[in-house]
Amino acid sequence: MISDKIRPHHLEKAILYVRQSSAHQVLHNRESSALQYAMRDRLTALGWSEFEVIDDDLGRSAAGGIQRAGFKRMVAEVCLGKVGAVCAREVSHFARNRRAWQQLIEMCRVVDTVLVDQETIYAPRHGNDRLLLGLKGSLNEYELDLLRQRSLSARYEKARRGELIVTAPVGFVKAGDDYEKDPDRRVQEAINLVFDEVEELGSARQALCWLHEYNRFAGADQPPTRPDGDQTTPPSTGSLRTRSTAAPMPMVRQLWRRDTAPRA
Repeated sequence: MISDKIRPHHLEKAILYVRQSSAHQVLHNRESSALQYAMRDRLTALGWSEFEVIDDDLGRSAAGGIQRAGFKRMVAEVCLGKVGAVCAREVSHFARNRRAWQQLIEMCRVVDTVLVDQETIYAPRHGNDRLLLGLKGSLNEYELDLLRQRSLSARYEKARRGELIVTAPVGFVKAGDDYEKDPDRRVQEAINLVFDEVEELGSARQALCWLHEYNRFAGADQPPTRPDGDQTTPPSTGSLRTRSTAAPMPMVRQLWRRDTAPRA
């Protein structure tokens, strides 16, 4: 049954917008994309014979932090008055942030374009439909915030148990659920050098300054000088080059931040 909201000028052209939020969904949630593309059958049943599928935003979130070329192209087509309807399986696929959602609804209202999803047809020029679309937009945004909050709570709880793994510390590699020292002896030597210098010089900052000189003089005939003015006899030139390639600076910076952090 064709809705009374659809006028003859609406049937000139429709746009079917297809989107999934991440590359993981695109690869592993094939059923969702198949259902979205199947909305072409609904458009045909409603009377549209000409429609364009925009799927440029597969793998892109609608939360607002990522540029979406497909969404921009769809809004541009609506603004030019070339589109009678925009369609998505769920209206949340259009946008999950208030600014983009209100922009689309306002443009559709100005040029008299209807929105179609799997359940109903919305005419933004009708006050009740505009109110319903506004509520749906607010609910979509709230749902996204709720998902973020749940995700962060789960991460905090995992971190409290000591099970949260973001990245392996410098000088270690992840082996299953445990950490092991990097098997590369150059990395092990570089880490030992860092701790030796921190212990000998008395602070991470002094070690950081010395290692800057250490890396800068790597391979040179003149050995680096310690902050107290004494020259350090480094390992052989080949060993010095080997250690410098391991780049121990990230670990020293971590020690320096800990050393200079304000005390509670």
